[in-house]
Amino acid sequence: MIQESILLFDGHCSLCNGAVDFVLKRDTRKKLLLASIQGPAGQVVLKKCHLPPSYLDTLVLVEQGKVYLGSTAALRVARLLGGGWPLFYGLIIIPKGVRDRIYQWISRNRYQWFGRRDTCRIPTASEREHFLREDHPFLKSLE
Repeated sequence: MIQESILLFDGHCSLCNGAVDFVLKRDTRKKLLLASIQGPAGQVVLKKCHLPPSYLDTLVLVEQGKVYLGSTAALRVARLLGGGWPLFYGLIIIPKGVRDRIYQWISRNRYQWFGRRDTCRIPTASEREHFLREDHPFLKSLE
């Protein structure tokens, strides 16, 4: 059984890449594997989740076979991090419609406010173990 959760992010989004940096520093228990939505591994996961290949609306979290999007994905990621970050999961009590409206407002404006990269993030040598690769058992189990 795969222990890790899979977090897909927009590899061109500067805000999303900042969030990846944030997660990498705080995922002390190595619970998350990351992949850009645009990359080969991300595309396989999207397909398995029945999301279109061009899906860039929100973060996508696959946790124990379930798919979470938007604010729910972000809060569930916080729950997996070290330190005091799991306390933010308490915000899940805010109605999903309210949380998602705020999330979608930020998502719609993220390129304008934070910028857009021309290319997807390439993990550094020290980051590679945190990124989902095409040969990972999780992806093999989807075939």
